[in-house]
Amino acid sequence: MTAAFKMSAVFPWLDAANYKPHALHSAERAWPETNCYVDLWIEVLASFGASPEAMLGFTLTQDFEGDQFTFFKVPLEDLERLYGVRVTELAIFDRVEDHIAVQVARGRLCLVEMDSFYMPDTQGVAYRIEHGKTTVAINRLDTTGKRLEYFHNGGYFHLEGEDFDGLFQHHLLETDPPFLPYTEFAKFPGKTPSQERQRKGAVDLLQTHFARRPEENPIAAFAEVFPRQVEALAERPFGFFHKYAFNTLRQTGANFELLATHLDWLSPEGLFQTEADAARAISENAKSVQFQLARAVTRKKFEPLRTALDPAIESWETLMKGLERKLG
Repeated sequence: MTAAFKMSAVFPWLDAANYKPHALHSAERAWPETNCYVDLWIEVLASFGASPEAMLGFTLTQDFEGDQFTFFKVPLEDLERLYGVRVTELAIFDRVEDHIAVQVARGRLCLVEMDSFYMPDTQGVAYRIEHGKTTVAINRLDTTGKRLEYFHNGGYFHLEGEDFDGLFQHHLLETDPPFLPYTEFAKFPGKTPSQERQRKGAVDLLQTHFARRPEENPIAAFAEVFPRQVEALAERPFGFFHKYAFNTLRQTGANFELLATHLDWLSPEGLFQTEADAARAISENAKSVQFQLARAVTRKKFEPLRTALDPAIESWETLMKGLERKLG
């Protein structure tokens, strides 16, 4: 393999310096960013000219997993059904950047698990602070000049030089075993599917994902263990608070805000208005409780948390009963 495909790009018109994120990442939203995988696809699909709102029906399936809420991800079969985008695993058996160069030159976007320690867009959170796994979608790659442009979270960024070397493990000796990341690649159809196809597919998938919803109220299940989890959390270094909040309250809050947007997009005339409002209420309650969580950890007063999630529990019931009447 060679690096002969210098500066190829899947979306050649994109410029990291002038990129404007999609409205789903507006600072006016309760949760401007959700998780790296969903955020990435929002920006990728928008750059492809499609409506990312169409894919969000899968948020109905989020559950409480005992220690965290489901790290919600768009099913790959949904991407193909809605947009004609086919995603599959890319085998890595040579230098990672050489594999990526080949695929990008063929018009395929590579989704790669990277170390946020070397990603400047995580400044103040992980960049040069701690190592962490996150997924990026590489749009442009220059192996000779050591430059990279990529989708990550709610934006489109570039890096170069030492950060490029760090991401691709150029500091390793030839005798050191490299870490081979999990990598997917996305094949895009020749043209963006019509809005009619996207909307019809989204309606069908809403039925599919509603049938896959949790059997029991996941927020009620979380509320049963939440105070005990927070008591244990209060004994940990405060930095652990952010990891816990991300995997619990942020995941469910962001999930249901996206669901509200999806229902609004599906029916601008307001067929799902009550259900969208209930989903937004869950999101807003999660945001409020996250602030209460910080105070509880600081003050070591946990009693108020026992009923803090009651509004979200009730709203989940309203949401699901309403959809059952309208979809059943």
